[in-house]
Amino acid sequence: AKCVDIALSSCTDVAYTQTMYPNFLDQKSREVIEYSSEYILISVLHNLLQGECNPDLRLLGCSVLAPQCEKDKVIKPCRHVCENLKKNCLPAFDAIDMAWPYFLDCDRFFAGEEEGCFDPLAKLRGEVEVEEDLPSDLPATFIQFKHHSYSQMVSTLKKTASKCSHIATTYSIGRSFEGKDLFVIEFSTKPGHHELLKPEFKYIGNMHGNEVVGKELLIYLAQYLCSEYLLGNPRIQTLINNTRIHLLPSLNPDGYELAAEEGAGYNGWVIGRQTAQNLDLNRNFPDLTSEAYRRAGIHGARLDHIPIPQSYWWGKVAPETKAVMKWLRSIPFVLSASLHGGELVVTYPYDYSRHPMEEKMFSPTPDEKMFKMLAKAYADAHPVISDRSELRCGGNFVKRGGIINGAEWYSFTGGMADFNYLHTNCFEVTVEVGCEKFPLEEELFTIWHENRDALLNYMEMVHRGIKGIVSDKFGNPIKNARISVRGIQHDVTTAADGDYWRLLPPGTYIISAQAVGYSRVMKRVTIPAKMKRAGRVDFVLRPVEAWPNKLLRRSMEDMYDPYDPLELFDPHAQHGQPEARGGALSGREKPWWWSYFSSLDLHKPLWLLKQ
Repeated sequence: AKCVDIALSSCTDVAYTQTMYPNFLDQKSREVIEYSSEYILISVLHNLLQGECNPDLRLLGCSVLAPQCEKDKVIKPCRHVCENLKKNCLPAFDAIDMAWPYFLDCDRFFAGEEEGCFDPLAKLRGEVEVEEDLPSDLPATFIQFKHHSYSQMVSTLKKTASKCSHIATTYSIGRSFEGKDLFVIEFSTKPGHHELLKPEFKYIGNMHGNEVVGKELLIYLAQYLCSEYLLGNPRIQTLINNTRIHLLPSLNPDGYELAAEEGAGYNGWVIGRQTAQNLDLNRNFPDLTSEAYRRAGIHGARLDHIPIPQSYWWGKVAPETKAVMKWLRSIPFVLSASLHGGELVVTYPYDYSRHPMEEKMFSPTPDEKMFKMLAKAYADAHPVISDRSELRCGGNFVKRGGIINGAEWYSFTGGMADFNYLHTNCFEVTVEVGCEKFPLEEELFTIWHENRDALLNYMEMVHRGIKGIVSDKFGNPIKNARISVRGIQHDVTTAADGDYWRLLPPGTYIISAQAVGYSRVMKRVTIPAKMKRAGRVDFVLRPVEAWPNKLLRRSMEDMYDPYDPLELFDPHAQHGQPEARGGALSGREKPWWWSYFSSLDLHKPLWLLKQ
């Protein structure tokens, strides 16, 4: 037997190009495989499991039906990959009353690493594509200004984290619909851990897959932060020593692949914008802005930490969206920006008009002054945005200083920035970094230099306002205490260690801290105009016997809905558990999915039926 090209339509995206017949199931040709129940199963698993565990299961099945062949020798897939996938995906099979497929028997058809095996899922983690070799004598500050494929991006982030392992690490917040990891590189003096009173900052790029500049800027920024820290750049060292920074270059890697097929220079507004599910991620978040407008007229109602309405889960929610929401729950982010393309302007919440029928209507948050200050921090440090010429990209916004309230530009619902502000403590703006969505590679160097200082300047804004710790009289931290500012109808809450951060512009404020079972403490605070580091304001709360305001107590205790699908969501490819559609089987009644195999006469997959 010799290696032959893979010609199976459901296995064309595996990480290798050749296989051998007969396969591990003794199927002797491509035609035999294509008419087999095993092949039909891997072709329809995506539908049967409602997208769960795919394309992982399909690629695993392909590694058995069309195993990798090199130099006329077959290589078995790795057993540990099969075992991990079975552990995570078996509940999805149970939910539709289907047995685990016999040909995915981890002991029978897979091999241990000591025997020599291959990882059929390596492509999903960006570990397959070979990068071009670069000269070994390159300077430490070298950045390759090019467009990065998904695997090149992952490789660059991992190499950067390895180079600066004492201040950097990589992690994934979940998986895209097509199974790609949503990779983050983090910079901190204690990577992987929240440190007391150290604010958390994030940048998100490539939310729309065809808007690629933000993605490349964050890849360059990661390399720049690493090399400049090692070289002793005082600005970068101060930033990383005092901030925990998270960079997510590509939130929509599936869409990016579609856009990349069109190539650089293609600036269409549609291809690749949406996810593989045809969802616009910046319209896919819960609409909490409408609820905020409803509450605004109610005395004492808060416009913060608004729970996700149950009706939201009735619609189609992208795994990428859920992954971000889960990420926001797990880290107490203070400040964020999402990088887009197609214009040159910085927009800030609200993005949804306070009058639904008005497409362009100034719709400020209670923190209008702070948001304008944040937007200007980026715009004023960007040489083109701050240029007064109206005959350039972004010239329409010159008279506004290169910034605009989102809803006043154009109103839309389901945006990520509004969700950050109304569901969490995080303030987020949207930066449109250029009129070209997918520029040519020769333009990337100039774009980086136009945005570098603006990116740094905006990150440094996370240190404006006040910060502190809320504790009881014994020094024990109080979690979920509310920090209120008189005159601003928006609170922030303390993190697990009792620490908080409240972004505020210069001025004098009455700040109060309160928590369930404790008395309120108020302080008068003045933030000087020239102060660029957060002022320390701690609170010590004393317990009280009775809690006077039952409504406030309930709102503080039930910050999130008791039934919360997000709490059950596993962002790393196991997207919930679909309910069995067939209900309980009675007698010899076949499950609902049996009809998928109706074309098979003598070879129906009885092995899928639970005994």
